[in-house]
Amino acid sequence: MSSIADAIQDKCLAFGDRIIKLNDYLLKEAANAKPTYKIVKGKRVYDKSVPVYLQSISALCNQLLRSGTSIGANNAEATNAVSKTDYRAKSFIALKEARESLYWIDLLHRNNYIDDKQYNSIYADCEELVKILVTRCKRINEEIEKK
Repeated sequence: MSSIADAIQDKCLAFGDRIIKLNDYLLKEAANAKPTYKIVKGKRVYDKSVPVYLQSISALCNQLLRSGTSIGANNAEATNAVSKTDYRAKSFIALKEARESLYWIDLLHRNNYIDDKQYNSIYADCEELVKILVTRCKRINEEIEKK
């Protein structure tokens, strides 16, 4: 891999690390917000299903976890592509996953699961990945179209 490809993959990995940590943090915060048990005949009975108050955050976190970590996986596949068209396809998938991640980050912020500081930081990191991947996708499209 070239040093540029290595740098992009390092950014993808760092972003994936942040997404995993954010996921863990948000789920712990939500789980600590309310008890996950009820009192039945004087005894604690723990809910075996995901409590209603955790369903939204759990679903949002899962979606962001999937898209945010998928960026690096698809980028890694792109760098080991068997052809230019395969490289382009994997690069576009990585770009789509990055844009999807922006959406989930927006939803988390709009619904007050993350504050302005957290939002601005992780959104900026994701936007940087989007810009890098857009540039790469445009470049590879131009190379393929020249042929």
